[in-house]
Amino acid sequence: MSLSFFIELFPQLVDATLVTIALWVLSSVFGNLLAIPVAIMRVSPRFLPRWSSRIFVTVIRGTPLLVQVYILYYGLGNLLARMPLVRTSIVWPLLRDGFWYAFAALTISAAAYSGEILRGGIEGVPRGEIEAGRSLGLSRWHIWRLIVLPRAIRIALPSLGGQTINLLKSTALASTITVMDVLGTANYIRMQTFRVYEPLLAASIIYVALTLLFTRLLARIERPAQRFGDPSKAGRTSSVESSV
Repeated sequence: MSLSFFIELFPQLVDATLVTIALWVLSSVFGNLLAIPVAIMRVSPRFLPRWSSRIFVTVIRGTPLLVQVYILYYGLGNLLARMPLVRTSIVWPLLRDGFWYAFAALTISAAAYSGEILRGGIEGVPRGEIEAGRSLGLSRWHIWRLIVLPRAIRIALPSLGGQTINLLKSTALASTITVMDVLGTANYIRMQTFRVYEPLLAASIIYVALTLLFTRLLARIERPAQRFGDPSKAGRTSSVESSV
């Protein structure tokens, strides 16, 4: 193992790190936003939305994320490539880029996992808080917007933070569909130089550094939110921070 070669790898991985961060941020933001309607449908008293959401969550959680990435990239991507209207449209440069298929797969996966976590948070909202909202004459919409969802998010925040960190590590699957993220670039360097340990070790260090950085950031968000939601938890160590 060459130390000088190992150190020289990090400047080459700067752009790849930005790609990984962009993929993680976009998929986590949109995935967690989509998780809200998924969770609401999961607790709906109506049959159709409840079972539609349940089937969605079961299918996504029951299949490997790599399979979902392949289905979108090699399946949907090839299907769109055969459509002349799509190939001549202004969105074709995006549709032929593996980054957006990875983004779609990660977003869908995050929506399913975070939606199920948020469902547990919704079911954990104290009944008395909902009854208090009704006694004040709040409509069903206002009860959900002002009481149920904010309280559920605070309850589920530690688990949502852990899921978001797992999503960061799942972005490595994007390298399997030509995305030059951290792992994709490390594999390219490995194939060009026939050096195995240095590129993979450098990629591992970057993932660990990103995980620690985002863990601290999420812990800073979680700690005041948990104190606000439950004063008895003041001073406790963040579950996200202690899990890594």
